[in-house]
Formats: sequence, structure tokens, C-alpha cells
Amino acid sequence: MTAVLSIHRSGPLMSVQDDGRYGFRARGVSTSGAMDRDAHAIANALVGNDPGAAAIEFALMGGTFTTDRDVLVAVTGGRCAVDIAAKAVPTWESYLLKAGETLTIGPLRGAVWGYLAISGGITIPEVLGSRSTHLRTALGGLDGRVLSSGDILPLGETGELKPRMLGTPYLRGNAPIAVIPGPQDDYFEESAWKTFLRQPYRTTTSRDRMAMVLDGPALSAFKGHDIVSDATVVGSIQVPGSGKPIVLTADSQTTGGYPKIATVASFELARLAQLPAGRDFMFRKISADVAEELAIHAKDRLSAVIFGLTEK
Repeated sequence: MTAVLSIHRSGPLMSVQDDGRYGFRARGVSTSGAMDRDAHAIANALVGNDPGAAAIEFALMGGTFTTDRDVLVAVTGGRCAVDIAAKAVPTWESYLLKAGETLTIGPLRGAVWGYLAISGGITIPEVLGSRSTHLRTALGGLDGRVLSSGDILPLGETGELKPRMLGTPYLRGNAPIAVIPGPQDDYFEESAWKTFLRQPYRTTTSRDRMAMVLDGPALSAFKGHDIVSDATVVGSIQVPGSGKPIVLTADSQTTGGYPKIATVASFELARLAQLPAGRDFMFRKISADVAEELAIHAKDRLSAVIFGLTEK
């Protein structure tokens, strides 16, 4: 008989996400997957899953859960209150959740996206090779929608239940967010580039899994703010007529008709997505070659963190 996870209370934008749906952007299908792929991968590794296994992602607030068998659980993404059977436990570690015990996850502090991984992973059917939920097209996940109270999710088989913790610290800095110019960087004069790189921008509450709108000095495209729609990628920074940059995120559309001044480097996407609303930050320009080197370094760093997990 398949074990299940029961949701008794759900936070906003709670959904099933794995490491993403690849190979279909040319056909108009978004990548989806976890907004913070590092935190998602670490949560899975802490409970003994493959780093890309399906887990629960939530925005700002967790929820309340039970299972009908003993499992390991881990909560990552940021800091928050986590209770198992009314006993407080830390985030970024795994713990045994016994059958029938209640897991409660409170509001995140200093982050936007949180992750709950359960040993065995969530085993809803795959759609186009992924269990990730794309909310705007109702693709994947549980009926393509946000999770809510009363939902029940099937769990995979689990191995030996050995709680783990980080042996290598996982830290993120506060350096400016790295971007690669283009593909329409030539739509913006030098004065606009100086503004973009020398003035702070601020995260806003106008955000979801598709995009985040930034506040700050407006950017003017001297060639105009409308282009023939062309391909976008996760991290594209579009500049509409308002001049307010829009950063495309995991569930973003695959084409767009606004000029893109730059693209957020892949290894910086999670750090930007996790900045709470009202947080000021700066951009810095790097080349594609440097971005590739730094992406390899970031991947190696994540691998080292996962390899360095220790049993408690």
C-alpha cells in the first residue's frame, strides 16, 4: 500500500516541484521547477532522495502535514519555526516524522521560497518528464494547481531513515547580482547602462513564480520598448514601457515582446528570487565566459555541500 502525505493547512503558492521540465521551451513549455534549486536539492539530499526529486515548495508560509508511515523530513530555503509533534527542530537538517505525528512549518524569515522534502519523494505522475507544477497552464503537479488543505500526495519507497545535517556551511553573500548583457543590450544607451549598474533596485510584492517586477530608476530604450517577440529564458530582464525591469523566473513565458537589457546569471537566480520584498540590491555586468566559469564553481560548491552531509 502506497504511503501518503496529508496536507492539513497550506501556505500561499504551495506546489509540487522537482528540478524542472527540460527540452520543451521551443514548443512553448516553461521549465518550471524549484525557484531555489540549491535549497530544493539540499532538502532532498538531507532525507536521502535524489537531489532532483519532487518536493513541496511554498512561498512565505509553510503549513501543517502528517504521514501514515515513518519518514524523514527536511525544511530548507530560509529560517522558520518547524515543529514535529509540538517539539521545535531546526531548518536545514532532517528529522524523523513518525506516522500520525504533526509537522508544522511557520513563516519564513529573510527568504521567500521554502522547501519541504520527504524521504521517498512525492510520486505523482510525471508530465513531459517532470512532476513540477506550472500553475498558469495547469500542467503537472497535482492537477496543475496549488496545494490546499485536504490534499493527499503519494510517497515513494524510502531506505534506511538516517537523519542528516550540513557538514559544510551553506552561505550566500550579498554581492551585486551578476548579469550578462543582452540580447537587446544595444537598445539602451550608455546613460541607461550607467543607471542600471550604478543605482540600486528594489524587490517588490509584484512577483510570483512567473516573474518579479523591480522598483528603482526607470530605464529608457532609445530604440523603443516593443520588439518582434523572440525567445526568452529564465533570468531574462525585460524592460517594458514603464521602464521598470521585469525579471523572468521559473514559470516564465518562452517568448516576449519587450527588449531584454540583460540576463541574470543562472547561478544568481535563486539568490535574487529569495530576496524579500523591499530589499535593495545592485547589478554587476559580467561576460558569458566568466558566467560559465562561475556557474561551474557554483555547481561544484553545491555538490560539496551535498557530499559533506553528515549523519546525526
